[in-house]
Amino acid sequence: MDNFMFNITQFRQDIVVPVLSQLNLYSKVAEELMVFTCAVESDGGSYVRQVKGPALGIYQCEPSTHNDLWRNYIINRNNYISILALNFGVNIIPDESKLVTDLRYATAVCRLHYARVKEALPQSEEDIDKIWEYYKKYYNTELGKSTKTKSIAAYKKFLQNT
Repeated sequence: MDNFMFNITQFRQDIVVPVLSQLNLYSKVAEELMVFTCAVESDGGSYVRQVKGPALGIYQCEPSTHNDLWRNYIINRNNYISILALNFGVNIIPDESKLVTDLRYATAVCRLHYARVKEALPQSEEDIDKIWEYYKKYYNTELGKSTKTKSIAAYKKFLQNT
């Protein structure tokens, strides 16, 4: 399936870095966490819809998670509402299909999902074990099917897609 992965350089430069910067949530660790999440959740952009499940977009966000993020986090933060309206054309809860059709919006949702976590991001973008632990705990969850070995392998494969 790696023929369908995003080019990692373009993905970083044209999607991840600009979106995180627009949200005022950019850091090298946050960038790597987005890349890692995309690599594991959608095989580097190969899937925009979960094969057997409800998850949508390159970060495989479930509609219920998307709506909860809006209702219980974004809606209470005028700065994010303004940023989302200005940069992503949304100021009310959009239809979940936007996670499939808008890579920039999907990236913003993924980053805001992590932003509401109280625990700080890992210290270093190079500590892939800590990035995996953070991803597993706060994105994939204990109930998720992601394993450390498969996740790190997917991430390394994505990094080679230049």
